[in-house]
Amino acid sequence: MFTTRPEIRGTFGVVASTHWIVSSVGMSILERGGNAFDAAVAAGFTLQIVEPHLCGPAGEVPILFHAAGADSPSVLCGQGVAPAAATIEAFKRQGMDLVPGSGLMSAVVPGAFDAWLLLLRDHGSFDLKDVLEPAIHYAEAGHPLLPGAARALEEVAPIFQNEWPSSGPVWLPNGQAPKAGKLFRNPTLAATWRRILKEAGNGSREQRIDRARRAWSQGFVAEQIDHFCRTQSLMDSSGDCHGGLLTGDDMAAWEAHYETPVSYNYRGWTICKTGPWAQGPVMLQALSLLSGYDIQSLDPNGAEFAHLTLEAIKLAMADREAYYGDPNFVDVPLAQLLSDDYAAERRKLITPRASQQLQPGVVNGFEEQVQRALAQVREATDEAAGLGIGEPTMAHLQSTTKPGDTVHVDIIDRYGNMVSATPSGGWPQSSPTLPGLGFALNTRAQMFWLEPGLPSSLAPGKRTRNTLTPTLALREGRPALICGTPGGDQQDQWQLLLLLRHIDHSIPLQQAIDMPLFHSLHAPASFYPREAMSGVAVVEENMGSEMIEELRRLGHDLRIAPAWSAGRLTAASRDADGLLSAAATPRLMQAYAVGR
Repeated sequence: MFTTRPEIRGTFGVVASTHWIVSSVGMSILERGGNAFDAAVAAGFTLQIVEPHLCGPAGEVPILFHAAGADSPSVLCGQGVAPAAATIEAFKRQGMDLVPGSGLMSAVVPGAFDAWLLLLRDHGSFDLKDVLEPAIHYAEAGHPLLPGAARALEEVAPIFQNEWPSSGPVWLPNGQAPKAGKLFRNPTLAATWRRILKEAGNGSREQRIDRARRAWSQGFVAEQIDHFCRTQSLMDSSGDCHGGLLTGDDMAAWEAHYETPVSYNYRGWTICKTGPWAQGPVMLQALSLLSGYDIQSLDPNGAEFAHLTLEAIKLAMADREAYYGDPNFVDVPLAQLLSDDYAAERRKLITPRASQQLQPGVVNGFEEQVQRALAQVREATDEAAGLGIGEPTMAHLQSTTKPGDTVHVDIIDRYGNMVSATPSGGWPQSSPTLPGLGFALNTRAQMFWLEPGLPSSLAPGKRTRNTLTPTLALREGRPALICGTPGGDQQDQWQLLLLLRHIDHSIPLQQAIDMPLFHSLHAPASFYPREAMSGVAVVEENMGSEMIEELRRLGHDLRIAPAWSAGRLTAASRDADGLLSAAATPRLMQAYAVGR
């Protein structure tokens, strides 16, 4: 079967990421004797340089990993929490009924930096200087700017010039938007990394890493963030100017931490995801529904396969809206939501006709909460929004055509260590750049509701229910596969298609990634302005006219996206004999898998 590129195979190590430079950086760390954790940290920091419009140092990252010899996989939570001053009342006093999708008020505690350093300290072998070296090099020497990055920066250049003056010196060299394919540098950020390394000082590898963590959360970085949020009042998507709520005390009070994954057994595979502070269990719920069908007998590019998958996704996403939130704050009945009895009852709602209703299940004791969640549904008024496949960030000021706001990396080394991470946030087109630091804050608080009594209602110290969702799968108890993709609410939808095609149809990773993709827009979006498009699904046109017409006959309201436009999937696997494989999407012509 023809694929757009070979599936990479070997025994030494494999790296797949959303940027070819990052994949090469990760592989170079493996070649120098580092393990998958060292390589992942180097890749994570380099992603912040070469895909700056999609992730940044002050963003967030969930990391799923399996350490060789460990009894089970782990989650490293790099999702920061809402500031102490971020109350529903604080936003209501400003006349807001939604958290803005841009600007300073939407920032939560940055989580990515501490998560990457904690992973390096506890599971890596390299020094912090060694894994920061590639990112510093590309920030100082430059990298060929991606077309998407150039387009995004050009579209918001007037905002940098007129509303966010601290952004211009970093992102508009010589006062002009940078050009695609030309070398782009960020010496300000490189200087930030070099100062952190200097403040890490001497001592053991672990001591230096911990000092670097403190320089970020309690030192000069936190001080500058605190000062900027307190002293600046800048435009955001509310249409008014506001300062930030994030303080140095918020930064000092938070650390990344480890958790046990949530999992579901599907046809001999155990699929592991983050907890319900992210949307990962959506995939598990969809699998529980689809386990009642003979997926193997269906054409993996056919209308019946697409119909069943879309309907399962609708039901799982409806439960996301009704139940998911930070389990440190709210009771999330995951045991019931993933039970066979619950799936059997929910499966009765899947009919030969496409559903037009948002239908969460009702778990005993949660009836009122479900009704409150349904009351938040807002139908989209902009039909063009349906073709967007990323995460909107600056629609209030000027529409953008950039495709997505997240990145991903998968790494497996010769020892069997596996790391799958989905960094995001800290987008320069969404928040003003911090003077002297060279990066912007995140806007992840836009995923909170300002309606009390919902599982994802805003509260100080609470994690947003984000969309970032890497995957790690065990086959008959053996760590076997990792994968992920950018794409906001679509992340688990596209990964679900990859897993179904790989598990139920034994389609190799690269071929499965190359196959046409589709997704539902039925549930409320996680990003501002939080709208739903009831009954709407987006289908890549290369699904074929016959399949598309059959889906319409089944009642799906379709938006046809161009071929090769949905998703940026990457994946890597390890079989029982230690053979490694890796694959990456050809979409956008920048993701790449390498290995040997």
